[in-house]
Amino acid sequence: MRIPIEDAEAGARLDKLIVQKVPGLGRAAAKRLFSEGRVRVVPGGEGYGHRAAKGDVAALNDVIELDLEPADAASGAVADPDLPLEIVFETADAVVANKPAGQPTAPLDPGERGSLANALVARYPEMAGVGFSPREPGLVHRLDTGTSGLVLAARNKQAFETLSAALKDARLDKRYLVICSAKDLPESGTIDFPLAPHPKDRRRVYPCIHPRDVVRYAPRPATTTYQKLSEHNGLALVEVRAPKAARHQIRAHFAAIEHPLLGDTLYGGAPLPGTPEGEEWPRHALHANMIVWKGDKTMPAFTAESPLPPDLARFLE
Repeated sequence: MRIPIEDAEAGARLDKLIVQKVPGLGRAAAKRLFSEGRVRVVPGGEGYGHRAAKGDVAALNDVIELDLEPADAASGAVADPDLPLEIVFETADAVVANKPAGQPTAPLDPGERGSLANALVARYPEMAGVGFSPREPGLVHRLDTGTSGLVLAARNKQAFETLSAALKDARLDKRYLVICSAKDLPESGTIDFPLAPHPKDRRRVYPCIHPRDVVRYAPRPATTTYQKLSEHNGLALVEVRAPKAARHQIRAHFAAIEHPLLGDTLYGGAPLPGTPEGEEWPRHALHANMIVWKGDKTMPAFTAESPLPPDLARFLE
């Protein structure tokens, strides 16, 4: 979304301005856009621009670019009690759901059904007033549509504040399982290329490997660590940790080290074996398998786990 700055907006704080300009975008969601580097200022409306801070002031003739995702704004998620919902952990404060691949975490359009958020708000109506935005009831984080696994949601505002702060501060231990080519993959490693919105393809993010890209695109820091667990028929099963897990972080990082995830054709991965020619499976080989919260004075510790689903495990048999 692009917002040209005219006379009436010049001198306004950017965070207040985008809340006014984007229907349904609350202050918490706007704050997250800035913290995730999804607000950019393009001086004069030309070029790539630079990352904005929430306290920046709008200047006449500049253009503000927002990298909005489906759940950032507009009306709330509609309760859909007919949707299946697998809950692996539940307390009075929080739940952990096991999202299947192919299901969106949150709806794209007003009134849309079928997402995990629709199912959650149907079973836990108290979540409707909790979260970053009305379309993300209770959701502390999200998974890509093609990713399966654990999603954490809060049932009240205090729990949401506690868990979202823990996510921001990398105090939630989130682990993932991926399948990629085993050839030349080290037993363990750290990938720390910073990430920026892709300059030519909004569907992807761009790992800034070269120093000139860091200067040009002002990316946000991102760190992914991994440990190879096993090898099967030229494929590696890998445990991954990405404490903050920015959008597409794991997918882009493994592509950057020339080991794109199996099935992740957007980032250069090979199609999943058995996929009919000309078709795409609704998933890639990425599964969120564990969430660990060590607890604090407001919320007890918990661990939630989900094994590798059968549709991925079969490639390792």
